[in-house]
Amino acid sequence: MGKAAVEKAFEEVRSALAVLNAEVDGQGSEAFSVADPLAGSADGCLDVLAGAREVEAGFAGLKAKAAVKYAESASVVAGPNVPVQAQEMAVAAEIGCVLALGPRAASSFLATSHAVVSSLPRTLAGLEAGSLSWQHAVVMADEAACLDAAGAAALEAHFLDPEAPDAARGCPAGEMPAHRFRAKARTWRERHHAESIEKRHVKGVADRRVEFRPDQDGMAWLSACLPAAQALAGWNRLTAMSRSLQGPRSPALCPS
Repeated sequence: MGKAAVEKAFEEVRSALAVLNAEVDGQGSEAFSVADPLAGSADGCLDVLAGAREVEAGFAGLKAKAAVKYAESASVVAGPNVPVQAQEMAVAAEIGCVLALGPRAASSFLATSHAVVSSLPRTLAGLEAGSLSWQHAVVMADEAACLDAAGAAALEAHFLDPEAPDAARGCPAGEMPAHRFRAKARTWRERHHAESIEKRHVKGVADRRVEFRPDQDGMAWLSACLPAAQALAGWNRLTAMSRSLQGPRSPALCPS
């Protein structure tokens, strides 16, 4: 990969963006429709949105491959004497700096990128073709995380291969909102790989945590990720305490 070739390619991308922006701004070389300029402009903007969605997906796949390639190259350059955790943190920090991501977001992006590039070929192909968004790829990587290679391949085939024997019916995965796709993918995983439910719960318990996040106007959020039974018990106790302190003229301290 030559640096000059990369710079030239991105210069062409910027030129294409300038053309598209001019079209949306109504300063293109010709109108979308001479007979009905307003309706033509509306249809043209929808075309731009559809094309931008495909290009964004393609760039997401490119970013994933570039991140994984960088991580592999940096690991070789660092040598075997560098501790694995230190090397992973250094790679995540470098990628986070380039993409303006925090440490946790950068690590999450790198983990998802590695899963997509190394273990989910149909998902990567969908990104490159523009038929899957990065949000859909994140869902696929998350749901396949606790499956073996055969299980992950079956999950991909069900949702992304229309020729598969048990291909999903109805709306293609990439054409439904990512949250709906997550629900469908999780249902399929739990139905076909029941053992994954316990595996994910064990991992979730190991990842339990309490977080403090400052907010605007002198406020802050205190949140906890706990096993459901413990979280519900805590919520019930806090609710009971709040109601016991609430007088007839007191402002609401808890939801009714």
